[in-house]
Amino acid sequence: MTPSEAVDRLQTVLAHLWMIRTFLKHADEVTEDEQLIEIPRLLYDSIRAAEPAYLRKDFPTYLRRLKGKLGKLRKGADLFAREYSRVSAHTNFEMASISLSGAVRQMEEIFSQITGTVETAIEPEEEGGAVGEENA
Repeated sequence: MTPSEAVDRLQTVLAHLWMIRTFLKHADEVTEDEQLIEIPRLLYDSIRAAEPAYLRKDFPTYLRRLKGKLGKLRKGADLFAREYSRVSAHTNFEMASISLSGAVRQMEEIFSQITGTVETAIEPEEEGGAVGEENA
């Protein structure tokens, strides 16, 4: 897959993540939980980190920034999958968890299929700590 095709596919996944973020951001069960409130913030930060590069059509920077967020996104999806039932057993939360994990997997698959010269420009730029963990 070319970098341009990857960007197109990733934009669709980011749109999906944005809708998950919107649901979680407005769910009282999430906003009242110190740990889970980090998930919509993480999604917002990850999506917005790549946006300026996308608007400039700077695909190497877009891909590098987004790939740099994958570690935190994976940790966030794992955290939400583990913890959502603690705040609600409602099907909406179960589906949001499945959707979030699936979107992160899709991103990983897209990155693994990129071919071409941009590949050298997409090494992870940050791994960071666990979601909800403060860095000193």
